[in-house]
Amino acid sequence: MAATNNAQYTYQATRISTATKEQLLLITYDIGIKACRTAENAMSAKDKTPDYDTANREIIRAQEVVRELMVTLNKERGGEMADKLMQLYEYMYQLLVDANMKKEPDNLRTVRGMLEELKQTWESALLQLLQKYQEEHPEDKDLQNAMDELEGKKPETKTAVSYVNPAPAKNAKAGKFTLAG
Repeated sequence: MAATNNAQYTYQATRISTATKEQLLLITYDIGIKACRTAENAMSAKDKTPDYDTANREIIRAQEVVRELMVTLNKERGGEMADKLMQLYEYMYQLLVDANMKKEPDNLRTVRGMLEELKQTWESALLQLLQKYQEEHPEDKDLQNAMDELEGKKPETKTAVSYVNPAPAKNAKAGKFTLAG
């Protein structure tokens, strides 16, 4: 069991250290979504006593994710859109605080739904950018293979380049939240 956890931690650490800033954003959303889901399940256990310790730990993790999203939001470049996102993040954070204090799983479902929707929006936007780049650079076989992989098609040829992460971010930081567990 310890070897499995260690391997998972190593995988997550490698995934984060080699991720682009766009991928880090998606990973951050994934962590928040998983934390909300785990806390929901811990609070809403129908067949057993709610596990408030687990719920508390996961809600705190979700709060750390939302704080990370707030801190990394570039208000200067994002303008009004960034201001609206900040308001949304502040609202989600307050819902998480209330969920923890009042043991309210509905708040967790609301935040999880918002995080899932935001993640899906970013994924769609990134896919559109990749498609546009692909149209402008049809000679880029690595990108073509990456697009095929995203669409579930078998890539033409495998290369040493990671299709999910064609350009690792320099000095990428995932924040202070815990990834394992």
